[in-house]
Amino acid sequence: MNSGNLGKFLSELKRRNVYKVAVAYAVAGWALAQGIAQVFPVFGIPNWIVQLIVLLIVIGFPIALVLAWAFELTGEGLKRTEDADRARPREKSRAWIYVAVIGAALAIGLFFFGRYTAGTAQHAGLDTSVKSIAVLPFENLSDDKQNTYFADGVQDQILTNLARVSDLRVISHTTVRQYKSGEPRNLREIGRQLGVTHILEGSVQRAGDRLRIAAQLIDARTDSQVWAETYDRTAADLFAIQTDLAESIVAQLQTKLSPKQKAEIEQRPTQDLVAFELYLRAKQIVDSYLIADDVRAALVSALQSLDQAIKRDPNFVSAYCYIARANDLLYFFDLDPTPDRILLAEAAVKAALRLRPDSAEAHFAMADFLFRCHRDYDGALKELAIARPGLPNDAAFFILSGYINRRRNNWGQAERDFSNAVALDPRNPNAYNLLADTYNLQRRHLLAAEVYDRVVAAGERTPIVFFRKGSAIFNGTGNSTELRDVLAENPEMDVGGAQTPVR
Repeated sequence: MNSGNLGKFLSELKRRNVYKVAVAYAVAGWALAQGIAQVFPVFGIPNWIVQLIVLLIVIGFPIALVLAWAFELTGEGLKRTEDADRARPREKSRAWIYVAVIGAALAIGLFFFGRYTAGTAQHAGLDTSVKSIAVLPFENLSDDKQNTYFADGVQDQILTNLARVSDLRVISHTTVRQYKSGEPRNLREIGRQLGVTHILEGSVQRAGDRLRIAAQLIDARTDSQVWAETYDRTAADLFAIQTDLAESIVAQLQTKLSPKQKAEIEQRPTQDLVAFELYLRAKQIVDSYLIADDVRAALVSALQSLDQAIKRDPNFVSAYCYIARANDLLYFFDLDPTPDRILLAEAAVKAALRLRPDSAEAHFAMADFLFRCHRDYDGALKELAIARPGLPNDAAFFILSGYINRRRNNWGQAERDFSNAVALDPRNPNAYNLLADTYNLQRRHLLAAEVYDRVVAAGERTPIVFFRKGSAIFNGTGNSTELRDVLAENPEMDVGGAQTPVR
């Protein structure tokens, strides 16, 4: 093709609006692809559907150019370009431009909507359509301060009962423990930090065989009391009180409670209050093993309490589950990687399943055992699938699922799992570090920095959080200012020996 013919061809492309359609389609197609890539995962739509739509957008580009060459959109509808030229030889229609601009604007709007929802819903794991609550530690009003564990147990069991309700988002134990009882609380600020609409707080007073539990439900948006109740009963009625309290809150929040969930809430964990207190002490240790000065000693101590608990009540399913988990952790982290640990964990989880074959907690314990002791990912995922309906608000469930999916190279699902864990337990370092590390491993360092921004917004102020945020910014941009400032402000910080080489 000589220069004269090329010039005519290019002029014809311009006359037929092909250039305008090409630019508009490229802009709109790019924005639409970005938008669906952000929005679709929030609603659990598989990645292959996103990939298919992007492929169709690419295939549609040459088709759009051919149509732009052959046809023109006029006030009388779609016409062949030659017919449109004869109808109005002196004035070309601008309809293509208007359609392209509107389409591009809609697509760009979807893109920014996707960025917003990804930042608030997917990355934070937050579902604003679900009613939400944080159960803060109850204050111990007993003369005997040793009853602090008992007060913690009351709060813990109420939280556990509410967490079974799939229509309710319940903040997990690790985070709510940060808001200690007996200290001034700004409930509006706590609600904002945790992203919840309601807060439950209360007190426990125990004197001999008598028990008084007071609770109040607060609307965190207005700091107004929604409901309050005081229970004066015997200590033997503890579990009945906890069940009544949880069901009253469900009714106040007008959430749905299935017959199975109701039955699980009414299921007593044990008939022995001493065994229950032993279990609570151990549970708190196992759940917070990350902050223990000596992890091995802490887990061994927890196992001693749990062994005493099951001696008092051989049918205590939850105690068996935590025995399995403590042994799993000792083996997994090479704190005692012996065959005996595997056998002890296996015996405990099998005992739990034998006692309650339909227990979601027991199936989760089996999944944890298969993952940590045998690296059996397929088997663990099958157990998690069984457990999932019964553990809608369990951060540990999503952490384990994320671990497995990341190891299986299923990065998108791992992100969603860890995001859910962070939404349920925003001040759990295991949850937010795993989500941030998942982004860092994919070289998406600025998303990792955003995770730590949300952790700080949730009230966390430990120096290591600011260090990890500064590291993510440095890795993503090369800007070392924030990282240098954190190191200068905390000259003694050297968690796990990580800060010295960075300096």
